[in-house]
Amino acid sequence: MGQQRTAGFVGLGLMGAPMAANLLRSSWHVTAWNRSAGALDDFERLGGTRVQEVADMRDLPVIIFMLPDLPFIKEASARLLESWWNNPPAPGTTVVVMSSVSPTGVQAFGLQVQRASQGNATVVDAPVSGGTVGAENGTLAIMAGGAASDVRRLESLFDAMGTTVRHMGSLGTGSLAKACNQLIVGATTAALAEAAELAEHSGMDAGALFDVLSGGLAGSRVLEVVGPRLIRKDYTPTGPAKFMHKDLSFVLESARQHGAATPMTSASIELYAELIRQGLGDQDLAVVRQTISQLSHAPVAEGTATS
Repeated sequence: MGQQRTAGFVGLGLMGAPMAANLLRSSWHVTAWNRSAGALDDFERLGGTRVQEVADMRDLPVIIFMLPDLPFIKEASARLLESWWNNPPAPGTTVVVMSSVSPTGVQAFGLQVQRASQGNATVVDAPVSGGTVGAENGTLAIMAGGAASDVRRLESLFDAMGTTVRHMGSLGTGSLAKACNQLIVGATTAALAEAAELAEHSGMDAGALFDVLSGGLAGSRVLEVVGPRLIRKDYTPTGPAKFMHKDLSFVLESARQHGAATPMTSASIELYAELIRQGLGDQDLAVVRQTISQLSHAPVAEGTATS
């Protein structure tokens, strides 16, 4: 891959745009497609090129997808795969799914790509963690699943976007690792929001609480990054909170498949379902604090015991 630093990038959203920009800064030639033209205009000003449709990337050695979920990726890639049926791509072509998707779903997509390309193209799932700040700074954590030889070929690509890159195992393990990441982030954010609400209801300064927590065992990267937004009640999106519900559903899906108990996930997914019901899904993940606040003001059903 070192001699051919050329890639396609599909999806220039909050995460995708800075990730693609970092590839350009690392001397990759990047061709992009995005549903809205504005992001492509910005991308061209940085030195990238655009295509009219994803199928125009059919001859590129690497095609990266950074779309909200696997159904969007399947829709965007449909004509690409169709073009490969009669005229397969070069051997070693790699489709890289960097979105948060279903572990079992991406395995099925991998088989679809393999069949359409007559075995010449493979899929690597490589979801990321680190939010928009990590995407902008090129400090993402990247969890890669796929054949070891495929992941090795992508090392320089991943290094341009992240500082922590791990090969987790076969196709689908990257997505499972991301699902576990989201379980920890979602549950921790909810716990911090609950603590902030409890502190303020009791008259305590929630900011002082978080400050002292950061120096003890409760300190975490989630507290460091999301904590200030929870305190300020700043819900400006760095990524829509509604996606947490989707990601937690992947944890439950994998738990059923492997026979693992996930009581924290079951509780968390119900909370994020409530967040969506409250119409807060397009705001930042920190808005789970508002969800909890609104639950505290909900009327107690008659006959419900309180203590």
